[in-house]
Amino acid sequence: MRIELAAIGHQFADQWLFQGLSLTFEADRLYALVGPSGSGKSTLLSIIASMISPTEGSITFERVDEVFWVFQTANGVPARSAADHVALPLLAQGMDRTVADPIAHDILHRFGLGATADRPFKSLSGGEAQRLMLARAMARDPQCLLIDEPTAQLDRTSAASVTTTLINLRSSSRITIVATHDQSVIDACDSVIDLTPQT
Repeated sequence: MRIELAAIGHQFADQWLFQGLSLTFEADRLYALVGPSGSGKSTLLSIIASMISPTEGSITFERVDEVFWVFQTANGVPARSAADHVALPLLAQGMDRTVADPIAHDILHRFGLGATADRPFKSLSGGEAQRLMLARAMARDPQCLLIDEPTAQLDRTSAASVTTTLINLRSSSRITIVATHDQSVIDACDSVIDLTPQT
């Protein structure tokens, strides 16, 4: 399982965000994508997610059938419970509710969210909501997980809980790439890809 970028470059109008990116992403590693605002982190995630095509270069997916993006803002249905949010991807796969609900509760416990299972999304703290989005992504079980600035809107305590959760996402059956400015998140990753423009 891998994703290979060969001499990837992208520009808007006449401005190049980056050029000549040749990278290999593999399972069982956490990758930190870093660089100042405007350096192209979200653009590179969009290319990996096949939402946009690079201006130049190519991308190859090997045994990667689904790429799932966890956005910076935790979006949920206000009145639906935390457990419902995690069960939904399982139900969408055709799983019976009697099977999906126990699995959803187990995932919530693994993410330290067991006590929130029956609480509505609107009552969750910022850190809880962000971890819930990661738990929902795990229920979907994609081969590649893209996570955009997961701690950007959180206080230090909440950010620390999300960082711990990110460490637990490392899997031999998943590629995980995190765009971040947070040094604690960067320190938790195995590899760092810096998009800071070279002068």
